[in-house]
Amino acid sequence: MSFFDKLKKGLQKTKNAIVKPFSSLFSSLKGVDEDLLEELEEILVCADVGASTTELILTKLRQDIKENKIKDSDDVKCALKRILKEIVGEGGEINYGDDITVVLVIGVNGVGKTTSIGKISSSLKREQKKVVVAAADTFRAAAIDQLAVWTDRAGVELIKHTEGSDPAAVVFDAINAAKKRNADVLIIDTAGRLHNKKNLMNELAKIDRVISRELPNSKRETLLVLDSTTGQNAVNQAKEFKNAADITGIVLTKLDGTAKGGIVFSIKNELDIPVKFVGVGEGIDDMEKFDADDFVNALFD
Repeated sequence: MSFFDKLKKGLQKTKNAIVKPFSSLFSSLKGVDEDLLEELEEILVCADVGASTTELILTKLRQDIKENKIKDSDDVKCALKRILKEIVGEGGEINYGDDITVVLVIGVNGVGKTTSIGKISSSLKREQKKVVVAAADTFRAAAIDQLAVWTDRAGVELIKHTEGSDPAAVVFDAINAAKKRNADVLIIDTAGRLHNKKNLMNELAKIDRVISRELPNSKRETLLVLDSTTGQNAVNQAKEFKNAADITGIVLTKLDGTAKGGIVFSIKNELDIPVKFVGVGEGIDDMEKFDADDFVNALFD
């Protein structure tokens, strides 16, 4: 099964929440009027697109309808798809450079951070990238063992210390290992203790100092892992993390288990952070780079 087919299957619940009501609405369409737009608004809000993002979508749609004199349901649907693609923008490219690219991964426990690292490692390896992973979440019980299972599945090397070790020391050793192995990407797992923002910021600052010293020319990514099943709570969580770290991208997990996939649009619109990876299953190959065209097409096709 191609990833697009997995995406279509994984987005079925979100599709049921957004597109099926649209189809029902359009099938009984008597005219493109304000009543139609009000019903569209209700559908979008219920699918966790978010109030402000829904307002933006409808403003753009009203403008399209007026300028292009749209009166047909198929034309409304085409306009809506175009607007959704425009809002969510580009997504999944990692910012590679000539030196090792460093990817910091943050997120609270339970969102799928560890499994996402394994899946992203596997995805990058399929692109012929040499990946090393640093187990710098040394505080959570069994985090290192869990990460070892996933990196083993992905076939990438894991650099680890014992539980309770200094995360910056793990990163230092992982950088040296990545250099010796001519790695393309170093992925760093971190402890996402959002309830204590000061500790998180201090920890990330210490790791940053090690990276800046040892890999001064490296390209950097900081990816925040969010659980899509939590809907707008995930958006709020992203806002909190954005205050603590310079987030360059979102990893959205568990899209196959929710009708709240509309948060993709809300995240980009409200935070201006691109979604870089999406997960639609539990397998090692069930996470890929985010593509706006594929995402919106999977919803509507």
